[in-house]
Amino acid sequence: MNKNTKKQLHCNGCGRTLSMEGANREDVLIVEKEWGYFSRKDGELHRFCLCEDCYDRIKKNFAIPVKKSRVLEYL
Repeated sequence: MNKNTKKQLHCNGCGRTLSMEGANREDVLIVEKEWGYFSRKDGELHRFCLCEDCYDRIKKNFAIPVKKSRVLEYL
């Protein structure tokens, strides 16, 4: 890949292309899990991205709510 090629991310939930540059930039949840012993996926690496709308839709179905706190300093 040459340096002028932009990497595109897609939401695994809705399939939408996610904007990672410029004024329309958006934040994305990226999950990466390397499955190990005691799983049915031993040795597999799973990675997916979710846009904020898909994250909100999925978390509504959690039996235990997401624990939230305020971040006072942004990096």
